Amino acid sequence: MADDYLVRIGKLIRDARQHRGWTQSQLADALGTSQSAVNRIERGNQNISLEMIARIGEALDSEIVSLGYAGPMHLRVVGGRRLSGAIDVKTSKNACVALLCASLLNKGRTTLRRVARIEEVYRLLEVLNSIGVRTRWINGGVDLEIVPPARLDMEAMDADAARRTRSIIMFLGPLLHRMDHFRLPYAGGCDLGTRTIEPHMIALRRFGLDITATEGIYHAQVEAGVSPDRPIVLTERGDTVTENALLAAARHAGVTVIRNASSNYMVQDLCFFLEALGVKVEGIGTTTLTVHGIANIDVDVDYSPSEDPVEAMSLLAAAVVTESELTIRRVPIEFMEIELAVLEEMGLDHDRSAEYVADNGRTRLVDLTVRPSKLEAPIDKIHPMPFPGLNIDNVPFFAAIAAVAQGQTLIHDWVYDNRAIYLTDLNRLGGRLQLLDPHRVLVEGPTRWRAAEMMCPPALRPAVVVLLAMMAAEGTSVLRNVYVINRGYEELAERLNSVGAQIEIFRDI
Repeated sequence: MADDYLVRIGKLIRDARQHRGWTQSQLADALGTSQSAVNRIERGNQNISLEMIARIGEALDSEIVSLGYAGPMHLRVVGGRRLSGAIDVKTSKNACVALLCASLLNKGRTTLRRVARIEEVYRLLEVLNSIGVRTRWINGGVDLEIVPPARLDMEAMDADAARRTRSIIMFLGPLLHRMDHFRLPYAGGCDLGTRTIEPHMIALRRFGLDITATEGIYHAQVEAGVSPDRPIVLTERGDTVTENALLAAARHAGVTVIRNASSNYMVQDLCFFLEALGVKVEGIGTTTLTVHGIANIDVDVDYSPSEDPVEAMSLLAAAVVTESELTIRRVPIEFMEIELAVLEEMGLDHDRSAEYVADNGRTRLVDLTVRPSKLEAPIDKIHPMPFPGLNIDNVPFFAAIAAVAQGQTLIHDWVYDNRAIYLTDLNRLGGRLQLLDPHRVLVEGPTRWRAAEMMCPPALRPAVVVLLAMMAAEGTSVLRNVYVINRGYEELAERLNSVGAQIEIFRDI
């Protein structure tokens, strides 16, 4: 490997480490090596194998290089351009990954329509394929067909793919009905601070599941014959814990009541899918779900997940920060109503079409046209709440929107330990954001955005917020190593280009 490449790889590793907030010693500990070795690697003074690069990338949850490609993906953004026209919202990332996990409940063929082709989905497909599930893209790569084997080969699981997605945690609910013991790698995903799985364990113990964790592996044991003898009360109203409880209840022959359940969009999509499998679910859209489970599910099912409200919010924010008129089609309005109510109070000029029904036959959609608006900072702070409150994943987009509004906006992201910190990356693009503590940031607007070159934040939504600010900034910006964006968005750069953005994808190794 040429010295020039060593220097460039070293710089990528250094940037990824610093953006995660690690010291060289912390990275060395994760790799089982010395701080001096990490220092030599980052300065380009030490030969480095592909295996070591892969280990570093896994430790930092950052795609340092991609085998088969020229290197990690970057974006070059020519900003200051107005968007125009119309753009469709894609299907929900979070619903799609839940439905992939839910396909393990079914012995028959599962066909999912318009599945999001994103890295998170690809990682789950790699895991499913490795344990014997047959999957194939059909209808020109738009839809996905899933056929399970008679017996899952858990020993053959692709552990590397499993560790790169937190969604693997949702294998617990379906698998506890298929085997009496199994192992899963620790869940990964975005770097958002400590996220305990204890709420999952509390719910799933009621079905006989016991977990011990050793050396990066969850060891699961299932005690036969155990079933909930009273309602399951979730200790947090989380989306994935609710989904795990639903997945466990779906094949429990009997009635399971789940209280303090999330009623968010991906949970509702999962409930609709379970109904397509023949499982009766009462209380969809509320915090109490009553599941009439079926011990054996063997049906050929065809289901269309609904559109993604967080992507819809991303596109709305893109229009706001670039001062554009843009029509966003297929917006799941029931999961955007609070956000739009807040934006209306801030002065957003927009129209919405009459409601129509999504392909799942249940979710309400509208077409939303956003126009350039003179925004004022909201009187109250922006903070998330469980549905029907302001969506947790939509909070970061208010940082970019508040940055173009007149006045000060307090954003309180109480859910995640680190995400508010990443929002201060907007300061490198001309923003005026003051971090008050790990959960609260004060945004001063309006902002005169300026171009910059920077590393992509290691969390999905803040990474997209930085991209949107680059689109608003006059001049050329570079956003390096955008793997995290590809985890949650399908061809985002190309689709934004279709409505007037100028974003170039490139690789430099």
